[in-house]
Amino acid sequence: MSSFDIHSFFDEITNTVTYVVSDIATKHCAVIDPVLDFSAPSGNISHHNADRVIEYLDQHNLELKWILETHAHADHLSASQYIKQHRGGQIGIGEHIQEVQRVFKGIYNFGDEVASDGSQFDHLFAEGDRIVLGETNISVMHTPGHTPACVCYCVGDAIFVGDTLFMPDFGTARTDFPSGSAEQLFQSIQKILALPDETRVFVGHDYKAPNRDVYQWQTTVGEQKHQNVHVKLGTTEQEFVEFRNTRDAGLDVPKLLLPSIQVNIQAGHLPEPESNQTHYLKIPLQIKAGRYD
Repeated sequence: MSSFDIHSFFDEITNTVTYVVSDIATKHCAVIDPVLDFSAPSGNISHHNADRVIEYLDQHNLELKWILETHAHADHLSASQYIKQHRGGQIGIGEHIQEVQRVFKGIYNFGDEVASDGSQFDHLFAEGDRIVLGETNISVMHTPGHTPACVCYCVGDAIFVGDTLFMPDFGTARTDFPSGSAEQLFQSIQKILALPDETRVFVGHDYKAPNRDVYQWQTTVGEQKHQNVHVKLGTTEQEFVEFRNTRDAGLDVPKLLLPSIQVNIQAGHLPEPESNQTHYLKIPLQIKAGRYD
């Protein structure tokens, strides 16, 4: 019998899965990759997804100890601060978030008001770190490639892989973000595939692959080895890198990339309100020459 429980929440708007991992004996729990509802056209922020998580914690009398980010997401804003404000817990992410912060601090032209030392987070995790969750231990696996700061969280016979892997019929994460690397992603995936075949794999997103009508977010290492359309057994690093780089060159920029990254590299903190008590996001513009310039 497992000593921990896993409950998932799927947001169809961002195709993101949030997980609650709870230690059965002590009812201590962790929330992985919480979603803040954000409408880019209107600028509206709401808390439907985060409130669902909080309601679940309350219904099951769970004590929140950790809010864990697998990386700085480019497809949704993090609800980590909202959940922390209402239920406590420490916010953690991989230590290489500092590299991501340095890159995007330049892109957004942030000044000294935005630190690039990871201090916005309560804890920065390194490869092999152990997170104590009651009588359950969570170990950290550094899995760069999609971003330098990506980590997976290993709990017993389960691993939460963020964007590193998707369902086997959808493949793997893109690597064209700043400091991303198809070579690193291939090596990171090999670390995951080295786990026992029966290890349960919980992915961070699902987009319903062609010929599949339902969303799915749980698979196994064995299924990934034999069925992943991008990186199953027998795929060489050179083959994967060539495929990934070619595919990424044709992908659109994520719709929420610029709004989300500036919030997520700051542990889910929104920009401070201005004199009118309104928060503003910053969008760098790239102005191309016109026909008559």
